[in-house]
Amino acid sequence: MLSYTGGLVLFAALLHATWNAMLHGNRDRFLSMTWMSIAIAVVSTVVVVFVPLPPDAAWPCIIASGLVHIVYNVTLVRAYRRGDLAQAYPIARGSSPLLVALGAALFAHETIGPLHALGIAMISGGIISLALEGGSVSRSGALAALTVGATIAVYTVIDGIGVRSTSGQALAYTAWMFMFYWLMPVLFVAMRGVDALWTPIRAAPLAIGSSLAGGLVSIAAYGIVIWAMQSGAMGTVSALRETSVVFAVLIGRTFLREAISGKRWLACVIVAAGAICLGL
Repeated sequence: MLSYTGGLVLFAALLHATWNAMLHGNRDRFLSMTWMSIAIAVVSTVVVVFVPLPPDAAWPCIIASGLVHIVYNVTLVRAYRRGDLAQAYPIARGSSPLLVALGAALFAHETIGPLHALGIAMISGGIISLALEGGSVSRSGALAALTVGATIAVYTVIDGIGVRSTSGQALAYTAWMFMFYWLMPVLFVAMRGVDALWTPIRAAPLAIGSSLAGGLVSIAAYGIVIWAMQSGAMGTVSALRETSVVFAVLIGRTFLREAISGKRWLACVIVAAGAICLGL
């Protein structure tokens, strides 16, 4: 049986897949990411008013993670411009648990048992096979996906170390870190102008609304992950989180009527088996 924490992380994975599905139809990824960031930043601004300041030891991680998250957002937006990223992106989600486990071992001196190591490997391998099942991935697409995966791993390790220095103030840590998302609309306006940000509110209200809703779901999803890393191994938490790719496949099958081949079902079973290993 999965622990209570593991169950919440799996729920966070479902939330992560849900907001990705919500944003699936939005063509302007930069605009969508910006409005999603605005929703996250607004919620964070409200929360920081009611929570205590994190301890001094946590601030270097808060600042570093906040900045890396912005780099991740920009990298992801740029990577989405590559036509084959839809196929290669699971490589990013699959590679990040392995990178997180390595980073946690190097910088947080974490160790994991053989069964959990097997679970992480199964989840990563199953997710990457989802990307490779549809055909060959170009070198540029794979490089873009691995770059995204590296940024995911960097901010995950930083947050795992940072939240453990807060003496249980995971909410305060999360809110202050997400305050850096105010930089996204600043970047957008600097690149495209104010009108490009506000005009879509009238021209495409549904797309803006889905982006705002996606931001709310996103902050809940990653907030759970940060909370879980207070006591859970970073590699394990990261691997459970990345099962969101499998949830996305299932959502696509159930609600979008997308076909799933036998190989994709097998990959999903491998990921599920890996999650069971992490729960033992």
